[in-house]
Amino acid sequence: QVQLVESGGGLVQPGGSLRLSCAASGIIFSIYDMGWYRQAPGKQREWVAGITRAGSTNYADSVKGRFTISRDNAKNTVYLQMNSLKPEDTAVYYCNTFVRSRNYWGQGTQVTVSP
Repeated sequence: QVQLVESGGGLVQPGGSLRLSCAASGIIFSIYDMGWYRQAPGKQREWVAGITRAGSTNYADSVKGRFTISRDNAKNTVYLQMNSLKPEDTAVYYCNTFVRSRNYWGQGTQVTVSP
């Protein structure tokens, strides 16, 4: 079965950086688009960034220029490099993929940006 496992979250000061990782199993990773979403307390889950199987990337306006999504097909892993973090980036971050007409999510990793 498809499994996505995120890691790399934590507490960081404003202006700091974190790199999230999402390890995938149960799929031929290289042929699927991957995405990162986040959900802040009391808010709906929102899309953050996506990367196609060809390596093309897209970003939400709120993170453009600060976050970078990338993938390593040899490691079945997608990354989210987050720089210049702001308190409003505080959320649980989820990895996502869509396989055979079904959405798959990881368990999420908490990112807290606070002085």
